[in-house]
This record gives sequence, C-alpha cells and structure tokens, in this order.
Amino acid sequence: MDTKKYGGYIALVVAMLMMVAYSIPAIRDGVGSAIDIVFGPLVGEVPFFILIVILSTITALYSSIIQKYTIDYEKMQEVQARMKVFQKEFREAQLSQDEKKIKKLDARKDKMMKEQLEMSQNQFKPMAYILVLSVPIFFWLLFRLNTVEATITMPFFGTHFLSDMVLGPVPAWILWYMICSLTLSQVVRKSLNIGGI
Repeated sequence: MDTKKYGGYIALVVAMLMMVAYSIPAIRDGVGSAIDIVFGPLVGEVPFFILIVILSTITALYSSIIQKYTIDYEKMQEVQARMKVFQKEFREAQLSQDEKKIKKLDARKDKMMKEQLEMSQNQFKPMAYILVLSVPIFFWLLFRLNTVEATITMPFFGTHFLSDMVLGPVPAWILWYMICSLTLSQVVRKSLNIGGI
C-alpha cells in the first residue's frame, strides 16, 4: 500500500480504532494498567498535576518530531504562496471582468485545488503515529484518576478535583493537559527549529 497516497485515510482508520478502543473498558483499563508499570511509581512521589505536565511535555516532543519528519513544510509553504497569488489574480480578473483571463485561470483552478487537497491530506499523515503514542497515555491517566483524588487550582476555574467537569463536558485533567501540551509544543517547535504552517 502506498502510504504517501493513503496516509490521510490510514490516520482516519487509526483514529476510529482508537475511539472504539476508548469505548471498551477492558481495553482501556488493560492498556492503562500496562502503562502503570512505567508511570505508576511516580504517583505519590510527584503531584498528579505535575505528572500531567511531564506527560504533556513528552507528547509535545514526540508530536513535534513526528511532524518534522512526516510533513514537508517547505512544499506546504510553496503551495500556500502559489494559492495566494492565484486567488489574487482570479479576484483581479473577476473585478476587471476579463473573461479571457478568467477562462485561463479556470483551467489552472483544478490543479491548484488538487495541490491544496493533497497538502491537507499530508497534514493528517502524522496523526496516526501521534495517536498510537498519545492514546495509551490518556488511558493511563483515566486508569489512575480512578485511584487518586488529586486537585488543581486553575485561573478562572478555581480549585477542582482533576476528574471534575470544568468546561462543559471537559474534565479539569483534559483541560490542563491541553493547555500544557499546546504551550509546550510551541516551545519544543521553536527550540528544534520545526517549521510551521
């Protein structure tokens, strides 16, 4: 199978399988207890919200490295620059009602749209790898949150148990994990000089 061609579809299938695994307690708890061999000894030694910071740092690191080696950022920026120029030309042709130029640009439109679709699919490629590494961490956090009564104080939300819902259906631990992961991934990307979109 050509993973370059079907990378986006593979990522989608992996994501669906991970969601199915999440809904089966036996799989979720089995993976969680297996990972507990590695991270379990840290519980009690380190505050649980700090463990989440450590895990989100690990997530930010491997996500950034995977993206660096699976996404061609230079090509992506080239495609975006070409698309910007094309859109400007197309707008100008429409405003000036230059039918000849509009017809010429319409012929290029399909090629440009195909390039943009290909670029979007390439962004999904690393998702499969990232999910395979991230979902077990989430399973472990869920597994451990059933055994600890950890609290966290967050701006705007106050002090809550990590399992409390703080933003609609979003529990405090997921919100904290996301804040840490997004922030730390920016630091990691900058320090590793990983390109962006």
